[in-house]
Amino acid sequence: MADGSDTGGRPCHHRRHTAPAATGPPSTLAPQQTGNNKGTAPELEAAAGSSSSKGLAGADGDGRLPDRRQRRSATCRSLVHYLKDREKGGPWRAGVRDFENELFSQAVRSLPGVLKERQLNLGTLNKVFASQWLNSRQVVCGTKCNTLFVLDVYSGQITRLPLIRDMVPTVARARRCCGIHALELNPSKTLMATGGENPNSLAIYHLPSLEPMCLGDLQGHTDWIFAIAWMSDNVVVSGSRDGTLALWWLDPDNSNDSIASGNVVGSPMNVHIRPKDLEAIPRASSNPYNCQVRALAFSNKNQELGSCSLDGYFHLWKPESHLSKILSFRLPYFGENVCLTYCDDLSLYAVGCQSHISFLDPRQRRHNIRTAHSREGGTCVCSLSFYQHIITVGTSHGSLLFYDVRAQKFLEDRRGGIPDTSPGSAGKKLKLICGRGWLRHDEILAHYFGGTDEWSNALYTHCYNWPEMKLFTAGGPLFSALYGNYAGLWS
Repeated sequence: MADGSDTGGRPCHHRRHTAPAATGPPSTLAPQQTGNNKGTAPELEAAAGSSSSKGLAGADGDGRLPDRRQRRSATCRSLVHYLKDREKGGPWRAGVRDFENELFSQAVRSLPGVLKERQLNLGTLNKVFASQWLNSRQVVCGTKCNTLFVLDVYSGQITRLPLIRDMVPTVARARRCCGIHALELNPSKTLMATGGENPNSLAIYHLPSLEPMCLGDLQGHTDWIFAIAWMSDNVVVSGSRDGTLALWWLDPDNSNDSIASGNVVGSPMNVHIRPKDLEAIPRASSNPYNCQVRALAFSNKNQELGSCSLDGYFHLWKPESHLSKILSFRLPYFGENVCLTYCDDLSLYAVGCQSHISFLDPRQRRHNIRTAHSREGGTCVCSLSFYQHIITVGTSHGSLLFYDVRAQKFLEDRRGGIPDTSPGSAGKKLKLICGRGWLRHDEILAHYFGGTDEWSNALYTHCYNWPEMKLFTAGGPLFSALYGNYAGLWS
């Protein structure tokens, strides 16, 4: 049984000139010319009619000379000129930028095939559910054992962060076994939103100091927070197991609709806030109680928020002064649909479930939803992320898969040589297998699993550091009764 808390260009072709001045090497960075090179201006025609034989040596095949602008363009097609032009921000800068983007896109497609894993030691922490890069060497993580910590991926040092407590003390109950499922940074990376000591509450921290800013525990969620998404630097939405979405407006002055309090004598003052709006998602008629909000993704391009719930529905919202629902529809595949991501470049949402990824554009007809099958029996999709047109898939069997949305296929493994390209054959899917991590050998393991040393870690979270081409992955044993963890750095 899965963990119950987890359910939850093309080169330019120019006419050849016979004059030496026009024999510079063509470049893919040069602007593509269209039409022919025949001059039509009166002065050009006059020059062609009175040219000497020396002048005709530099003319086109039809006897006409290219104008001065064309000659200057032809003699400036070297790599040196382009590099200098790029430094000065000249007219070919856009072409260079396109070329660089294409190179980077190629790197994005090639990176998965060269990544190598280095496992990281997390001690006796239990199951990492959420993670984000803070800088080039630090990742902040949240766990099932309700621990918020910063991990130095080079030294391995772990620094635990204090959790913010509710204004009204709550009973230390089994709620704590839920842990921290969501952790997101705002666009400017000045604030971090995650769960509080009570997993029903939304905790906000300052960055990079990681000092507590406020806690959303007034008239908010009544059950665990599973998902968080930022709309802007000061507006954030949280989704809960109670089937509600909460819209929070953060006041830098902490003066609007908030209360300050200290938890105990001598402790720092905490600011407690209430949501600007609280909306329940529509209940599906087939299963009105299975309406947990499991994942959120914000479209900055369209200023819309997508959400998926455990009953197999996708909902689209407009987050303004309040949350207004735009549409709802049932997904073609559902069951354990616990992750959601969005790609602005492609205007696509991607929803992960037991063995499928559904790609959908809310502006298209519902029957146009495309899907991809992981083709691995019993494998659930546990985490998703988009970068350009490549989507990274973290599975419940401790593997990473990579899907090219444009090509509509998984990346193939070319590390072992040239893939089979014979008709009717399919290349071997690129799959990165994560390490074993750590598992606590206790009575539960011995009694229910026979003390086996064979288990797989679900990859509940992964995050990229693209400037340095690094990938952090983390998770733990899939079954809820097992206690353990896994973390790895791929570079």
